[in-house]
Amino acid sequence: MEYKKLGQTNLKVSVLGFGGCPIGGHGWGRVKDKDSIAAIRKALRLGINFFDTADTYGLGHSEEVLAKALGNYRKKVIIATKGGVRWDPYKKKGYYDLSPYYLAKAVEGSLQRLKIDCIPLYQLHYPDPKTPISETMEALKKLQKEGKIKYIGCSNFSPELINEAQKYGRLESSQASYNIIDRALEKSIIPTCQKWKMSIFIYGPLSQGLLTGKYDLNTKFGEDDRRSRRSYKNFHGKKFRANLIIVDKLKEIASKYHKTSVQVAIRWILDNPFITNAILGIKKPEEIEENLGALGWKLAYKDRAMLIKTALKTYKEWGIK
Repeated sequence: MEYKKLGQTNLKVSVLGFGGCPIGGHGWGRVKDKDSIAAIRKALRLGINFFDTADTYGLGHSEEVLAKALGNYRKKVIIATKGGVRWDPYKKKGYYDLSPYYLAKAVEGSLQRLKIDCIPLYQLHYPDPKTPISETMEALKKLQKEGKIKYIGCSNFSPELINEAQKYGRLESSQASYNIIDRALEKSIIPTCQKWKMSIFIYGPLSQGLLTGKYDLNTKFGEDDRRSRRSYKNFHGKKFRANLIIVDKLKEIASKYHKTSVQVAIRWILDNPFITNAILGIKKPEEIEENLGALGWKLAYKDRAMLIKTALKTYKEWGIK
């Protein structure tokens, strides 16, 4: 396993992170807790020490499963959870709340579910336009002083909001989407995080499974899978058809290295020196071993560039922005 420093702290995190969204049991098809627990324990044995989750994943279920699987290792690994998304049971949808009152309540809930005394990395899940970031950061600094959270991170923040937040406290990390077909952070988040010496954690490295190469035009997702929703544009219409062309090129390059599409897609991300780690959503233990095949080698510059060129050319030809 490879490790990198977390921001300006003395912690080192594995370059592959265990993503806890699927183990919440909602939105990714059928998930069994026994498989989730086996996957977490296998990840632990193979050197993964960074476990990313959120209180909204399965409305707390992901945190509970993670705590059960880690057992006594809960205090030895780096658990990164997120807060700031509230669930409205009447409207049956979430909304953003980074108010001091709610964050204090959310942190207490996560501590209880994770069965730990202090959260190593507490991340603000999404921006909340109603709450001044100054109030949010002051609330988190108070929680730090109380020993309930160790370090602060953010997720889905714009460069402008990161800069503003850093005036009132210290953010050690930013979590954002990045993969072969989604490279927006290269011109926005990366320069900002370099400026503040922050870590960058990547979610969606396989674009919700698209870059695994498992899907084709005949693929149908069930109602319990979020990818069936039209809002997941990568899996619908002409964008899905264009994406499959890019995936074909990914498969072609993978065959040169005797690797899988998954391994090349992950390696493509890890070869970017500004990226700290790639967070992989895991449901079963066998997925861990495939992910580890992304370590210990490099993708040739020409092949990395070819994947970018193919994505840009394909989207241009299909009129996709």
